[in-house]
Amino acid sequence: MSEIFKGSFTQQEPIPDEAIEAAVAVMRSGRLHRYNTAPGELAETVLLEQEFAAQMGAKYCLAVASGGYALATALRAVGVKPGDRVLTNAFTLAPVPGAIAAVSAVPVFVGVTEALVIDLEDLAAKADQADVLLLSHMRGHLADMEALMAICDAAGVTVIEDCAHTMGAAWKSVASGTQGRVGCYSCQTYKHVNSGEGGLLITDDAEVAARAVILSGSYMMYERHLAGPPKEAFETIRYETPNISGRMDNLRAAILRPQLRDLARQCARWNERYAEIEKGLRDTPGLTVIDRPAEETIVGSSIQFLLQGWDGEAVQQVLSRCLARGVELKWFGSAEPVGFTSRYDSWRYVDAPPMPHSDAVLAGIVDMRVPLTFTLADCALIARIIKAEVGAVYEKM
Repeated sequence: MSEIFKGSFTQQEPIPDEAIEAAVAVMRSGRLHRYNTAPGELAETVLLEQEFAAQMGAKYCLAVASGGYALATALRAVGVKPGDRVLTNAFTLAPVPGAIAAVSAVPVFVGVTEALVIDLEDLAAKADQADVLLLSHMRGHLADMEALMAICDAAGVTVIEDCAHTMGAAWKSVASGTQGRVGCYSCQTYKHVNSGEGGLLITDDAEVAARAVILSGSYMMYERHLAGPPKEAFETIRYETPNISGRMDNLRAAILRPQLRDLARQCARWNERYAEIEKGLRDTPGLTVIDRPAEETIVGSSIQFLLQGWDGEAVQQVLSRCLARGVELKWFGSAEPVGFTSRYDSWRYVDAPPMPHSDAVLAGIVDMRVPLTFTLADCALIARIIKAEVGAVYEKM
């Protein structure tokens, strides 16, 4: 009888007791708004910003309502104006081009390689088309950041890093989000810390930080941002920067602070699960495992593999057969967007030219979440199921 996986791909671990207690304390106080504090009290948002800045080795940090809001705020803060062109990945999720559209700018898509990272040759060829790169570390895959920054620095391109999938990851031991001018992180339920929704923005640039604080809806209370720049940075900016309110509240900050203190341990647990699945998928006929470079410190909260050269019907058979055995896979090659698996040619508000090489890569990408609620035995079982079903379909091709 065929093995069946009976777990959930969307079930998260409980919020830690320490975070629950902190959240209850905030609710009992009634002071959820970040600027509503008692005399001598530091808001949970202020403490979160200070702690995350220190954790990342950044000068400034701002807590906001979502990762997508952080991206749009970063774009505005570095000076992107309506009609400007912004480079970004062809392989990413909809909130990334959505952030560009939110500031009325125009995405220019850069190709994806078989390693699932931005194509540096294509980036170099298109670097003269825009002044900003909104770089998506899609599904936790990091490009060669030294080479990427060299291309962008030579072309005068400002880099904003979308680290929704790389909180805790690094390239050559340099934390993801600290090489560009701005790093943006998501705290949405399916990311590496969970406050339902939420975002964090870091930078070492005082002007960018000041603009981001005003944009987030600080009114004239910017001096209460203790992880923000000195008040001198706001002298002109406070008059010319609009309030586009998107603050984080103290309740979410209270939930996040204990989780961030435990981030390294959680990342190690994800990587154990990722390694178990990867080991089980290797040497599967027709399936390509994505080899991760030695320079990359990963956080394996999801795993991808390629069914290169497969037609759509065969891929759909694999997805259906695995789902019948309890394994939920997502595919980025479908002609129609499904769930979160839209692609650059799905976003019809952008006039994007065809990208044949990237299309071929996207056509083979299969994706799977790796929740921490999985045991290592679960991961081994899931790998066996995928291996068997890919093999069964491949034999008939």
